[in-house]
Amino acid sequence: MGSTTGPRGPVRRLTTGVVALLAAASLITACGSSDGDPDGGGGGAAAGAKGVDDGTTLTMWTRAATRPQSEALVEAYNAAHKNKIRLTVVPTDDYQAKVGAAAGSRDLPDLFASDVVFVPNYTTSGLFADLTERVDALPFAADLAQSHIKAGTYEGKKYVVPHTLDLSVLFYNKDLYRKAKLDPAKPPATLSEWDRQARAVDALGGGVDGTFFGGNCGGCGVFTWWPSIWAGGEEVLNKEGTEANLDSATAKKVYDTYRGWVKDGIVAPGARDETGTTWTGVFPKGKVGVMPMPSTTLGLMPKNLDLGVAPIPGPDGGTSTFVGGDAIGISATSRSADQAWNFLAWSLGDEAQVDVVAAHKDVVARTDLASNKYSAADPRLVAVNRLVANGRTPYALKFGQTFNDPNGPWLSLMRDAVFGDGSSVDKDNKAVTASLAD
Repeated sequence: MGSTTGPRGPVRRLTTGVVALLAAASLITACGSSDGDPDGGGGGAAAGAKGVDDGTTLTMWTRAATRPQSEALVEAYNAAHKNKIRLTVVPTDDYQAKVGAAAGSRDLPDLFASDVVFVPNYTTSGLFADLTERVDALPFAADLAQSHIKAGTYEGKKYVVPHTLDLSVLFYNKDLYRKAKLDPAKPPATLSEWDRQARAVDALGGGVDGTFFGGNCGGCGVFTWWPSIWAGGEEVLNKEGTEANLDSATAKKVYDTYRGWVKDGIVAPGARDETGTTWTGVFPKGKVGVMPMPSTTLGLMPKNLDLGVAPIPGPDGGTSTFVGGDAIGISATSRSADQAWNFLAWSLGDEAQVDVVAAHKDVVARTDLASNKYSAADPRLVAVNRLVANGRTPYALKFGQTFNDPNGPWLSLMRDAVFGDGSSVDKDNKAVTASLAD
């Protein structure tokens, strides 16, 4: 994700201390807004679907990983509204600890965003206000990125809306495809085709490699490997996020393919040690044929690089994507919930989604705006936007310690499956389940 699940590097796991702070905060925020605005922090739609714009100054936090998108939205909102948002950008690795500490001291901002995979930690701790009626009152509610809405739904109530989206997609170098006698208009539709095309490009030699991945980056793995498993019709976790299914036959086909690339030298040098910090910097050099990457990197690619974008396929077909990025909600203790909602509702409207989000070549949060005046000029953007409807955001309260922690069990499974002989996947999957259920 973008999500720190992968696109912007691995994240520090939620520490025991932060979890304890969140637990303590849940006792506070259960009645925390009783001395604030009368509707208990913003659950109702009394102020209308658009909220209130009366000149209130609002506070908002976001993590550094999504700074450009957040700043663009805030700047555009402040320029056109009486309300003003005071944005604080927090270093990504410090974000969970800062939110936890602020929750414990009842000092949360009016609005705060979160890496979408960590949203369940906040909803279950009562840190967000109930937005159910407000969200449902939006005329485009059904068109919002449902993976983010689901991640922020707890006990039937909706607590967040999409803020920034980052999807996992395949990037492929059309120039290298032509040189390898591959059709640049036909990216891989199955994992086996991906394997064949990567090997064909790798055979060009001269410093050219078939593919690349972050082999020492748990977040990179969930972001780019899981879509192939989903596309193959398998789940990676149970609905409650307490049990792993990462030892399925489909999952093992994915690992086997990556292990074959390592064994045969199809992967660019450095994959074994890549922690995510330089993962997305390899493809732009023009020496890699095809690899999965964050959609947000499309706008950062060299102008002279002729590249295509395609969905990540499963072993025998199908497509899926990991919908990362940030979701955002109103803190349960905010005394300006109606004004805070004014920003959220505006941020999801046509003007913000098209003239701010799409104009910056970012993924729009609404499926009905997949094709717009900006994305229409680049078919690759339309293709990425349309993937949102078919994407997944996994749910697990112990996501950080299990999948992002460099000492967690998922990274061990990844490395054993790809750099080892793959014989320990079943055992490693049990370790993942134990961490999720801990």
